[in-house]
Amino acid sequence: MDETKRNSLRHEISTLYSLVALSHLLLLLLSPSKTKAAKSAKISLPGCPDSCGGVAIPYPFGIGLNCSMSEAFNVNCDATLNGVAIPTPSMARKWPFTILNINIPLGQARVKCLISSRCYNNATKEVESFNWLLYLEGTPYRLNHEKNKFVVIGCDIVAYVSFGASEDSFREGTSGCISLCERLDTLINGSCSGLGCCETSLPKGTNAINVEFDERHNNSRVYDFNHCGYAFLTEVDDGFEFDTRYITTVELTGQEMPVLLDWTVGNTTCDVARTNQSSFACKSKYSNCSDSITGPGYLCNCIDGYEGNPYLEEGCQDIDECANQNSCYNRGKCHNTPGGYYCSCPFGWRHTRNNSRQCELNVVPLIIGTCAAVVALSIIGISIYAILVRRDLSKIKKKYFQQYGGWILLEKIKSIQGFGFTIFTKQQIEQATNNFDSANIVGHGGQGTVYKGTLRDHIVAIKKCNIADENKKKEFGKEMLILSQINHKNIVRLLGCCLEVEVPMLVYEFIPNGTLFHHIHNKKQGSCISLTTRLRIAQESAEALAYLHFSTSPPIFHGDVKSTNILLDQNCIAKVSDFGASILAPTDEAQFVTLVQGTYGYLDPEYMQSYQLTDKSDVYSFGVVLLELLTSKSAIDFDAPEEERSLSSHFLCAMEVNKMQDLLDNEIKCEVDMEVIMKIAKLAKECLNMKGEERPTMKEVAEELDRIRKLKQHPWGVEYYIEEIETLLDEGSHNIEIEYSGYFNIDEEAEESIVVGR
Repeated sequence: MDETKRNSLRHEISTLYSLVALSHLLLLLLSPSKTKAAKSAKISLPGCPDSCGGVAIPYPFGIGLNCSMSEAFNVNCDATLNGVAIPTPSMARKWPFTILNINIPLGQARVKCLISSRCYNNATKEVESFNWLLYLEGTPYRLNHEKNKFVVIGCDIVAYVSFGASEDSFREGTSGCISLCERLDTLINGSCSGLGCCETSLPKGTNAINVEFDERHNNSRVYDFNHCGYAFLTEVDDGFEFDTRYITTVELTGQEMPVLLDWTVGNTTCDVARTNQSSFACKSKYSNCSDSITGPGYLCNCIDGYEGNPYLEEGCQDIDECANQNSCYNRGKCHNTPGGYYCSCPFGWRHTRNNSRQCELNVVPLIIGTCAAVVALSIIGISIYAILVRRDLSKIKKKYFQQYGGWILLEKIKSIQGFGFTIFTKQQIEQATNNFDSANIVGHGGQGTVYKGTLRDHIVAIKKCNIADENKKKEFGKEMLILSQINHKNIVRLLGCCLEVEVPMLVYEFIPNGTLFHHIHNKKQGSCISLTTRLRIAQESAEALAYLHFSTSPPIFHGDVKSTNILLDQNCIAKVSDFGASILAPTDEAQFVTLVQGTYGYLDPEYMQSYQLTDKSDVYSFGVVLLELLTSKSAIDFDAPEEERSLSSHFLCAMEVNKMQDLLDNEIKCEVDMEVIMKIAKLAKECLNMKGEERPTMKEVAEELDRIRKLKQHPWGVEYYIEEIETLLDEGSHNIEIEYSGYFNIDEEAEESIVVGR
């Protein structure tokens, strides 16, 4: 049996296993409705059961023959398992979900789905994976992308959720995340930000999903304390929180999580459905129809003043508002009417001017006096509350300011004359960004969100970070002093910060021409993507990183070098940005960083093993950027074949078999400058060396790029003539004439010439 058939068989077995497991799910009780339903209201068709296992089954759902609107809403009630399920067509089979709750007004159903697992078996020394598949094509159900999330738990576990519009298009998109940890004492209960647990959202319109693990990712080094990794979908508001015991136990294996599905009736809009009253689903005369916002079809609801099941002819019943003791106030008597109610007042009382539900004495002075007293007390209370809130806010601002070394930083700024660094207030930042209006967002990153703003009549970029590093709080002010003094033409300048918030905000100069990533990947009109321009951008970026490594004291390691962190100004001059992941070079071993940071696809493999960020980590990441410039391919491409997903791995394999030219971007292939291209490729290969000590320094990289640029500009330069002379000597020539006239400058085109010959 060949490998293709074997993989197909594994997939079929995994799918069958998931179908069998899903058919044995247990029920939770249906949450009681907040509104008191009419006693005579029916929720199912006459003669049909309206519940199973404590869960209400309202029409269009139904249990039994002719009890549901269509086969897709037919519900099986298994008395032996106390189970309820929705059968869903899948590959000519039907497989069920266990129902937890059906919500008629919202058109939603809460169901339970299995957790995918990848476990190491101590007995067999094998890794056993169970991957979960969800296929809703051809049904009225779809995943709610806002109220569900994808969660991965484990150490050194990479899991993906492939999604699409149908079972045959799972690769329309791929999302996922990586959960990393080396030691148990670094894990935090309730935290799901990548350390032991990570989570991500789902795209809109997804109705086909496949959950799977990255089998290439070797996590054998954690088998002694972490046997199982997990990946699953779960409802956002379910209350699930990460617990560190999930790392050391297998209690999540075979468990289920609640997932929220949206459903609709029909496959047309309300206007089209009304043209055929016999098939129109909104049967109650007190119902209305609304088009679904999650997909084709529509939903029915009872109009205001009525409740019940709008899909049944007598399903919407009048609400008896008078049963609520708060319907009428202050001696008001309640009178129920179809679809509403009114309040009457006894003799000597009248309705208040602005509220027909409340009665008052018909004494004007008493009303005026009472109202004046209430207003005065309210104003006094609001004023006291505002003063207390302002005082609390002021204390909180001072607390944050002091935590991050604000007072020390402020004194340093005052003591240094002409120091171009400013500590901004929270109010200034909010005004500059129009209270962080989403229209001002210019970029998202793993560290936070970047907004465009105006401070002191200058356009700036304001970075609002997501999480503060607790270990860096005391040293934050000192680091700001060091980072603010970075002065290099190819580094985005840090202008100031705001310390009055829980997580400090950083203010940078604004670079208007977008990122290098967009220029080389989007190929938008006017992009600077010629080989000459790419080579210049690479050299400028390398010089910026070399400056951080060798010209600052202490040296600064960027920690997140990638094409999205290289900005281009209006002249396409490179500007290295985003120092959110940067650290100052450690002075002793105790200061080495232990939290994995950076971007998947650019991370130094040696750093992934040691968790020690060095200058050679930046060199590796820069090597990936060089590959992007040569190939115009992304660092990670989840849609590519498995052996081509990682650009660095694909490149190194291509170099081994002399097929590197197949990866080149067509726009630089046509420039027929293969000598320059091969030199860049060789440099990239050296940067991607698995051993950090064998990689060049950033200063050496910058110098080599400078030599390559000069070679491209002056292919007949001095080195060429030296090679010519050496060739003549090797051939036995002892009489070599060199004719040189004029001034020859390697940095400029020279009209003069050098002639070498016998």
